[in-house]
Amino acid sequence: MTFLESIIKQFEKIAEILTLSKKIKKRIIEPENVLSFKIKIKKDSQELTSPAWRVQHNSLFGPYKGGIRFHPETDLEEVKALAMLMTFKCSLMGLPFGGGKGGVRINPKELSEKELEEVARSYVRKIFQSLGEDRDVPAPDMGTDEKIMTWMLDEYEKLIGDKSPATFTGKPIDKGGVILRKEATGLGGAIITEEIVKKMAWQPNKTRIAIQGFGNVGIYAALNLFERGFKIIALSDSLGGIFDPAGLNIKEAIDYKKALKYLKGFPGSQEITNQELLSLETDILIPAARENVITKNNAKKIKAKIIIELANGPITERGEKILLKNKKIIVPDILVNAGGVTVSYFEWCQNKENSSWSKERVSQELNKKMKNVFNEVWQMAQKEKIDLRTTAYLLATKRLVEKIKSYV
Repeated sequence: MTFLESIIKQFEKIAEILTLSKKIKKRIIEPENVLSFKIKIKKDSQELTSPAWRVQHNSLFGPYKGGIRFHPETDLEEVKALAMLMTFKCSLMGLPFGGGKGGVRINPKELSEKELEEVARSYVRKIFQSLGEDRDVPAPDMGTDEKIMTWMLDEYEKLIGDKSPATFTGKPIDKGGVILRKEATGLGGAIITEEIVKKMAWQPNKTRIAIQGFGNVGIYAALNLFERGFKIIALSDSLGGIFDPAGLNIKEAIDYKKALKYLKGFPGSQEITNQELLSLETDILIPAARENVITKNNAKKIKAKIIIELANGPITERGEKILLKNKKIIVPDILVNAGGVTVSYFEWCQNKENSSWSKERVSQELNKKMKNVFNEVWQMAQKEKIDLRTTAYLLATKRLVEKIKSYV
């Protein structure tokens, strides 16, 4: 089952519980607009052509919101899946956004800075008439960053002949960006982890955590958990992982990764594979890399009591069935990694207000939002005796349905 199929199947499960009509199901499943195009740039005296997309999934609550990823394996189905996921995520978090997502099938690591800038600007030139602070608000994603958002915003403002900083989020601070945006997704995941540990009545310094994925999201999740006193026993990146049952010094691991670009060989640690990390004897497992890393083939080996989905769709449907049968608690991605879009919302508000939010305000608002929604999901799950993913999708879908019915 593909990532998109698994999200649709999860929704159909909720649709059955709520006895939704075919018309309402179609309104929620099908994207409102799918923009498919090609981007051409000059590379090494040759013309490079890359397929690209922007999926505008749902605008019931407001402008489309979602990142743009540059990745050699991205495709339209993945972009559709991520856009749909954003619709549920924004609905669950109570944000005035709908779901959107963009992608370019390209490897940014193989491009010069000049070539990367041309891809960014070309992308905007292709779809600028479909963007806007009250229509579609892109952000960074895998393979893109604040520099790329700066190029995209600059190109967009040139094309419309006006300033519009709220049309792109994830910008540098001096270009209208908000404090903590870079850290937001990982920080939000750390907040959720701390909240569920409280529910379990565990002590942070005795709670062992393994994190698969040590990019921007995994780094800030690990750092914030480390600073809150948790014991991070394992980390991994695409080249492999490191393990220390006594706990890793995350600040030193970050410095090591920055210097060498990988974790392998970190002093005082044992080398492990990504698969070995997943099956470690640990209390919490945080997949923070890509989708479909926990499947029917390895789910039985997972010993962690709690799996916190910081990546999008890291558990396949069959993998999840095995985990739930084995009494594992899964905290779903539409809640765990919602810190990114939540702080993007703060940036959007800041730009529209022509104001500047303090770090303290952003931190307080993010903490409040993440904790409130987590507790809402947790309490409903306990009351109805259902898993957390089903509960999160149930809450998100109910809000979407209420909005649809309000138009009738």
